[in-house]
Amino acid sequence: MTERRLAQIAWLARLALALVFIWHGLAPKILWLSPDEVAMIAAHGLPDHPLFAPQLIAAAGGIAEILLGILLLTVRRQRWPLLVAGGVLLVLLLDVVLLSPHLLIQAFNPLSTNLAALALCAVAWLAEAPSAADS
Repeated sequence: MTERRLAQIAWLARLALALVFIWHGLAPKILWLSPDEVAMIAAHGLPDHPLFAPQLIAAAGGIAEILLGILLLTVRRQRWPLLVAGGVLLVLLLDVVLLSPHLLIQAFNPLSTNLAALALCAVAWLAEAPSAADS
């Protein structure tokens, strides 16, 4: 496969992954706070304090996801944002498995979404791997 083709594949995977993070940060956390997001935050048993208000935590998480999406699009010469994205996806999936397992059987649930996004991380990672000619 040519270097150009690999670069196109990597860009498409990064773009799709970034859009997942941007959408999931914006829509259910900032623009229209999802009751599922509130329930997942409440499952952590945080103290009843304004700093731990579900709306505030959801907004902070949404901003972090949007920033990660932007990072994936702007830091294209380095692969570490893919590792960050993969780590975040795994941690968030583990969080759901442990604290909100009932969500795993819903349509378009965190398991299917996160596994697909992890596959995009892997595709971009592999497509961006240094070639033997670069060594």
